[in-house]
Amino acid sequence: MKFEDAKKELIEFGIKLVEHNLTKGTGGNLSVYDRDKKLMAITPSGIDFYEIKPEDIVIMNMDGEIIEGVRKPSSEWHMHKIIYENREDIDSVIHAHTTFATVLATLRWELPASHYMIAVAGPNIRCAEYATYGTEQLAENALAALEDRYATLLANHGIIAGSYDLLNAFNIIEEIEYCSEIYYRAKSIGEPVILDDQEMELMGRKFKTYGQRKSNK
Repeated sequence: MKFEDAKKELIEFGIKLVEHNLTKGTGGNLSVYDRDKKLMAITPSGIDFYEIKPEDIVIMNMDGEIIEGVRKPSSEWHMHKIIYENREDIDSVIHAHTTFATVLATLRWELPASHYMIAVAGPNIRCAEYATYGTEQLAENALAALEDRYATLLANHGIIAGSYDLLNAFNIIEEIEYCSEIYYRAKSIGEPVILDDQEMELMGRKFKTYGQRKSNK
């Protein structure tokens, strides 16, 4: 992985989060991981996505040491790090403060299989137990809720998703936010019908090839 290219992608997808109304202000963070070098590139803390420059992206090792960059890394770097250390199938992570997924997270509800598109991340989307932002406890809670999934809600906080590249991590965030809105609206007028496990297993198999670009790695 060339970190010069990774830095540009992190900035590009950070801006897309705002443009697609998937986060507000400086809320949220993105990272990519180079498994060969065991280094993580992550967005800086508290800088507007439109103002982040390539030199603002922070390169860290898995001990939490800054290898390159003068900015403070995102306060949620623990959450990104623990995912890379424990999930070999995830090399890109996006955390965002989306509206409807966060509504469910404030209720501490899971997102059930009310729409087949939830299969981009799993048969359902769990809600991780609450912990203060930026803490190792939050990182551990998120990792536990991500077991066999590619996204989880963060109680009273937002959503985090991972995939093999930023394009697919972004796609997961966007689709789960859409499904969260549909579930929210359906709950407001009735009780959504939940797809059964057999159907979601089928969707999981179909989604391994449908509608996803292959990684350039």
